[in-house]
Amino acid sequence: MSDFAGERARDVIRAEIRQMSGYQVPDAAGMIKLDAMENPYHFPPELRARLGERLAAVAINRYPVPTYTALKAAICERLGVPAGFDVILGNGSDELITLLTVAAARPGASIVAPVPAFVMYELSARLASVRFVGVALAPDFSLDLPATLAAIERERPALVYLGYPNNPTGNLYDDAAIEAVVRAAPGAVVIDEAYQPFAQASWMSRLPEFGHLLVMRTVSKLGLAGIRLGYLAAAPAWLEQLEKLRPPYNVNVLTESAAMFALEHLDVLERQAAQLRADRDALAVRLAALGGVEVFASQANFVLIRVAGAAALWRALLERKVLVKDVGRMHPLLADCLRLTVGTPQENAAMVAALEQAMAAARRVHPIQVSDARKAP
Repeated sequence: MSDFAGERARDVIRAEIRQMSGYQVPDAAGMIKLDAMENPYHFPPELRARLGERLAAVAINRYPVPTYTALKAAICERLGVPAGFDVILGNGSDELITLLTVAAARPGASIVAPVPAFVMYELSARLASVRFVGVALAPDFSLDLPATLAAIERERPALVYLGYPNNPTGNLYDDAAIEAVVRAAPGAVVIDEAYQPFAQASWMSRLPEFGHLLVMRTVSKLGLAGIRLGYLAAAPAWLEQLEKLRPPYNVNVLTESAAMFALEHLDVLERQAAQLRADRDALAVRLAALGGVEVFASQANFVLIRVAGAAALWRALLERKVLVKDVGRMHPLLADCLRLTVGTPQENAAMVAALEQAMAAARRVHPIQVSDARKAP
């Protein structure tokens, strides 16, 4: 039976899908989990109790409302969407990226994005058989503007993605460079602002300036990763077409209710984001003090570091029950880099201590000088 199933699957499933690896999410049970850019804080106990009451009253035996009018209106009002613009909702920003890619998947279409960047830009393109053109960032992780403009001129892409701040580097691209890309792009330019609560910079207010500009966000990093809700703000002409691709009821009733509750208490989440910004800066100082660690400036809720033997240090941290992200294999620019989510002060202290212990152990086996930490190519 298994041989027959395998043969039939090979006949049905596209070859490029069979050759791909699935997106791997490591088991974090028992770990200090600092690998996924989650907000480590809950709502205060009294609000958690009220949220529980709200969710208990949800009619989970019924389908969600098909248009999400109330939730979309609340998002527009509370999260700065300009007048005359609206949003489309997704099961996380991942689904929105998929919708955009499918909508743009004409024969010969291409997508351009700087790399390294969020992996879903390229993965969604591959799944839709759209050519993905990655333009390497400059060694300091800024946009290589001449190369990006050359790719846009050559490829005439349907979509251009720009992370603001970028994942996994954590930096904001120069606004003048972004504007040059927007003006040069023949298709849509999607500014991905997943980490906006930690950058306090946004292109949302500039939507009226450019008819082909779209701003994508998620509430995951703000503190609601578990409810899986993303939103894309754009002119009605874009949303009208994308709504044709959105699966009916793609946002479940519990997510809808939890999101409405969170928007009513946005001040709590904003205070948590402010705390994480302060803790991020303190964490960067502590990491730089270790010696042999290159710390990159971040406007997100994570810190990217370069340290010699990063892959071995990642394994040593794992043995110490600290889970971070080894991004060294994503792109040559990220050689020997680890991405560290900002957690609670206690989690951050435990992570730094574990890293210091792992580095000390590594030096005893293979002496490492500060100058050995590789710089960006």
